[in-house]
Amino acid sequence: MSLDDKLDALLKQSQQKSWAKLGSEEVSHLTQAFLPTQSADTRSKAYLVLSAVCQHIREAITPPKGKGAEESDPATEALVKLFAPPIRDRFRETNNDELITGVSFFIALFQVDWQSATVIFLEDGVFESLTDVVDLAPSKELAGEIARLVAQASTHKPCRERIVSSDLQGWLERSSRQTSDASLRSASAVALIKLSRGTAEDTKGLSATNSQPSTSSSVDGTELASLMKNLVVSGDDSSAVTNAVEGLAYMSIEPQTREALSKDTTFLSRLFNLIPRPKRNQAFSVLSATNTAQVYGIAVIISNICSYRPRLSQEQEQIAKLRQMASNPSPSGLKSTEPVTDPLDDDSCVKERCRRMVTAGVGDVLSGMVRVTDGKGVYINVARAILGLVEDKENRGKLLQGGCSRALITIIRSFLPPATTPVKQVEESVLDAIQALAKFAITASPLHVFGPDQGSIFDAIRPFSILLLHPSSSLLQQFEALMALTNLSSTSPEASTRISESEGLMNKVEFMLLDDNQLVQRASTELICNLIAGSEKVFDKYGGQEETANSKSKLQILVALSDVEDPHTRLAASGALATVTSSPNASKALYSLQMERHRVFPILAQLIDPTSEDEDTPPDPATAAGLLHRGIVCVRNFLTSLDDGLIKALVPDAKSSGLAQGLVKVVKSNAEAQNMSILQPAAEALKKLYDHGAVVL
Repeated sequence: MSLDDKLDALLKQSQQKSWAKLGSEEVSHLTQAFLPTQSADTRSKAYLVLSAVCQHIREAITPPKGKGAEESDPATEALVKLFAPPIRDRFRETNNDELITGVSFFIALFQVDWQSATVIFLEDGVFESLTDVVDLAPSKELAGEIARLVAQASTHKPCRERIVSSDLQGWLERSSRQTSDASLRSASAVALIKLSRGTAEDTKGLSATNSQPSTSSSVDGTELASLMKNLVVSGDDSSAVTNAVEGLAYMSIEPQTREALSKDTTFLSRLFNLIPRPKRNQAFSVLSATNTAQVYGIAVIISNICSYRPRLSQEQEQIAKLRQMASNPSPSGLKSTEPVTDPLDDDSCVKERCRRMVTAGVGDVLSGMVRVTDGKGVYINVARAILGLVEDKENRGKLLQGGCSRALITIIRSFLPPATTPVKQVEESVLDAIQALAKFAITASPLHVFGPDQGSIFDAIRPFSILLLHPSSSLLQQFEALMALTNLSSTSPEASTRISESEGLMNKVEFMLLDDNQLVQRASTELICNLIAGSEKVFDKYGGQEETANSKSKLQILVALSDVEDPHTRLAASGALATVTSSPNASKALYSLQMERHRVFPILAQLIDPTSEDEDTPPDPATAAGLLHRGIVCVRNFLTSLDDGLIKALVPDAKSSGLAQGLVKVVKSNAEAQNMSILQPAAEALKKLYDHGAVVL
């Protein structure tokens, strides 16, 4: 039986409920499967088996209640008991092949179950054997595997502390400088990078200053970054390139590295060429030959280069200042209240980095990643990268041409649970992808973003609704969701109806009509205006088949919004009123509001004949004309829907509010121009008031 057949049998056994555990012979087969000489398919299958075994043991053995998180639990002890012997036995060997077998399996165990791997790594017998091996000048193959093992261990604090206190770090530094083996050199550099970053995190906050924490490594970070770039550019050794990509993924967290990478066009060209490029019209699919680890590393690098500094809420800004005050005293002895940030992280610098990346063709690369892999980590970083890139409107056209909107749609579909799932249970990690798609939908034609199929537009309604309703959404995300939904609602009455029927959406939008943020209030008003015009159900809620207290209160809000400072909000609110007043019931509700509060006529009069001289920033002519037209239609609809007795009762208010005189001015000013869209409804409304003595011509 071949090794692949044995792995298939193990995988099948691990999926059975009656399965107990691996025997010593089965462990031996599994250990052999991670050798670098094995095929990619065999190693992938071995990872599945190892993951299934570890998961089975952890599910079968529950830790006792009250056990500290830092203490060893029974499941970890069981895994150590199962996997430590084959590792110990091979580490005692002097045979090169046996040592490589033990180290390669150990690397896999760190990736699948770091808790048990950490316990084994820290055992004196194991760790001492490892340090003895590097002292005996191991072969290039073995040395490379050891460097990769140390890199895996360096991401965990207990292992880091042991490595730093040993000769392993010195060996890594020497290995990173030798030039005879690019694979070993790159693997050692990656281990040093992880060790350095981890040590910096360990010491963060211990210093009273804001200086970068020092490490015991004598290798300069700039030197390591340069080494990694050169390995990618040369591309001579595929293993070295994969290691270099991983190292740069870690190093690109630093602003200086991000800036340098974005300016190196040769490096970007070679990096981007590592991603397979299916044909543009080829369906999105996963290519089995893709180096998924490499794709993930490239996605992280691009994401780091293109990411803006997080936008903090007022509460988060205050917390950041308090932390800064506690850890960074100023030279005068007073505490600094401003968080220290790197100038290369300023929005202007990130904007330029993003433009350089777009020029280099990053759009095709990001969409290509989604075509060749379905890894969740890749998807998250691709979405984050696109979100950073589309922050600048100038980039959006090229990104659309590169297929980034389709990539986002694929990512969103992979993350979203069934439609019956409550919004609060949707993974927060999908919000970046939805927000990036919303930015496209705000500024571009739905045809360009979603294609000619109307079904794709309908499919986008749910993600945008989730972005609006999710408890983790920021105010900016909610604002952009409103604008995206507004654009979708303008495509067809069916789209408007579907939007209005999204569970919880109308309540949220109507609540946001009263938001203190002017832009949010404007966006929610514009969406309501479109929904009233496009959806019969929403129209009926505001001025429908019979007057209700609920519809009356909704109309009262629209009237109030027609009188706010922001001219765009006034346009949307008065537009909604102009539509809904075509219903006689809406006009009767407005009549009740006017008789109760006497505010409807003054606001409509202001739309028709604005006293803009008193405003600091009067609306532009086009906006003023839009407000006039909406005001005239509202008055005409209102008055022509009422019987003579009701109109007669309104005559005093029509005079005192200036509404009657405003209509006279409009008719006179538009008579010569024969502007019938204004003149005809104004004349109809004026006649109603004239017939009841409100106007003397």
